[in-house]
Amino acid sequence: MRGGGRVVALWCQDWPAVTAAAVAGVSATRPVAVLVANRVVECSVLARAEGVGRGLTKREAQSRCPNLYVAQADTDRDARLFEPVVAAIDATVPGVEVLRPGLLVLGARGAARFFGSEEAAAERLVDAAAAVGVEVQIGIADELSTAVIAARFAAIVPSGAGARFLAPLPVRELALEPSLAAPERTDLVDLLHRLGLRRIGDFAALTSTEVGSRFGADAVLAHRCARAVPERPPSARRPPKDLAVQYPCDPPIDRVDAAAFAGRMLATQLHTALSEASVACTRLSVFAETAAGEQLSRIWRCAEPLTPEGTADRVRWQLDGWLTRRDGTRPTAPITLLRLEPVEVVAAGALQLGLWGGVGAEQERARRALIRVQSLLGGEAVRVGVLSGGRGPAERITMVALGDEPIPAADPALPWPGRLPRPAPAVILVNRPVVYLEAADGTPVQVTDRGLFTADPTLLRWGSKQWKLAGWAGPWPVDEYWWTPKSGALSAGVAARIQVQLDGEPADVRVLLLIYNNETWRAEGLYD
Repeated sequence: MRGGGRVVALWCQDWPAVTAAAVAGVSATRPVAVLVANRVVECSVLARAEGVGRGLTKREAQSRCPNLYVAQADTDRDARLFEPVVAAIDATVPGVEVLRPGLLVLGARGAARFFGSEEAAAERLVDAAAAVGVEVQIGIADELSTAVIAARFAAIVPSGAGARFLAPLPVRELALEPSLAAPERTDLVDLLHRLGLRRIGDFAALTSTEVGSRFGADAVLAHRCARAVPERPPSARRPPKDLAVQYPCDPPIDRVDAAAFAGRMLATQLHTALSEASVACTRLSVFAETAAGEQLSRIWRCAEPLTPEGTADRVRWQLDGWLTRRDGTRPTAPITLLRLEPVEVVAAGALQLGLWGGVGAEQERARRALIRVQSLLGGEAVRVGVLSGGRGPAERITMVALGDEPIPAADPALPWPGRLPRPAPAVILVNRPVVYLEAADGTPVQVTDRGLFTADPTLLRWGSKQWKLAGWAGPWPVDEYWWTPKSGALSAGVAARIQVQLDGEPADVRVLLLIYNNETWRAEGLYD
């Protein structure tokens, strides 16, 4: 479909920051940043003017811009507020395809014919978005990816001039749009930059064979984008129904939580059917019908084949947008039918699942759960350990907030003489509870200034329990902190560590790490 297959892309700049400010009622003159895992992933123009950018930690962003309003990323919020924009554009030019909240595309031929020219069509689309209170930028080009990049520059690229338009742009433009680029595209762009290919034209000058043999599958797709090679246009046709799944809603659905539950169930059914057909879906149509006969539909596109979780997310976003509209176009009756239809499918080999049945499914679920906890309790509520330098086990772990730069408090590569020998304890007791070591005659065992026991230990008391010792190793003097009266967890004076093996229960904890300081024994770690 060349010649008549030009594409219109409509882009809402900094959409997550726009929606966060709108929901919170933040003034238009206040800088806004959106965080994921305590790092900036999106910010407003005003925030960028103050030095805030993607990748900064929350603390660094606020130090650069004290007046910064900070919000947690919320894709449900972004999708819900984008639905009125999609509806307004679809009412102006039918056949809208949503790439992600904040970005949509549609065919340019019908719009240009109806309004007289592409320029006139672009003006009408900008006006339609402005009518619902949203500023947008329009890009028009022969190919979808070129149109999306052109939208960032509010440019209409003449027919046949896509490669010429892209050539002087920085190569990082190929990785800025997540709906068109795989996650590894950022690594590819970094590599190209290090190789001296800093403009899209430099990358496009390579041959397809050179790219395919040196950089991998995603690089081939990026190379086609850089060369403005013909792609498929956005679809405005009713999708095929042979793989469609549907769910009659009984009782009818009028709440977002009920709609999300039905969406998850349909997503599972859809991917079961796709699996049986040995295909994967890259574009999905979400269709709903209400008790009043209203029919709602929207097409979503993804850069990579959809997973069941990704499908469920897009269904939830769309239903949330339909059921919470406030512009007078909200359905007048509950939803009685939901249907999912694959619009575009690829061979199942394009979706390489992990060994245990998902694309990093367990890790991704854990990450999303931790980010959710962080959004509820604050950035410092979720902390992860980073290997650090030190002699004791607690010193060798630096706790940093999830999303912060994993910088240890001390360099673990240094020699650290006197470091506790391996293996490290499986559990570190941060509070270091007090225990008592006794000799055979019941006298307390201590460590002398020469680093020796006053008597061989035979019994350990911990609270109301006691154990005989099957063996022990040490003591190993801790020769530090002598230069200050009190520093860290240890006081000045004799300090030493020992390992003791318990004789008897509990069978799962048989070896303990103890530390002696200030004439007191404390439990510091447990070995498996």
